[in-house]
Amino acid sequence: MAACGGGERHAAPPTLPRSLAQALAARTEAVTAALAAGDSCRASALAHRLQQDTIASINSGRVAAALQEPLSGTVNDLVGRIVCVPPPPPREEHGRGKHKGHAKKDKAGD
Repeated sequence: MAACGGGERHAAPPTLPRSLAQALAARTEAVTAALAAGDSCRASALAHRLQQDTIASINSGRVAAALQEPLSGTVNDLVGRIVCVPPPPPREEHGRGKHKGHAKKDKAGD
């Protein structure tokens, strides 16, 4: 007969330090906000910064081994999904205002 609730202990699941988790979450929210605002180039830059911070955190030992691959994989996926599409240049409005670059016609023979 097997004993119920014996002395077998299960290790707690790995976690991130609270400060690191909050910092990564804040960076992720900034990426989301930039995308929501339609600024894909800013979102891309922020995502690359998040990726750099994630790599630095892993290299410094702040991320448990069991979380390193899922965390870096998710961040790398995010970076790969964001494409910087610069806004189109402002359109020139023709037919309004002064015509620059057009010389007045000479009234020769007056």
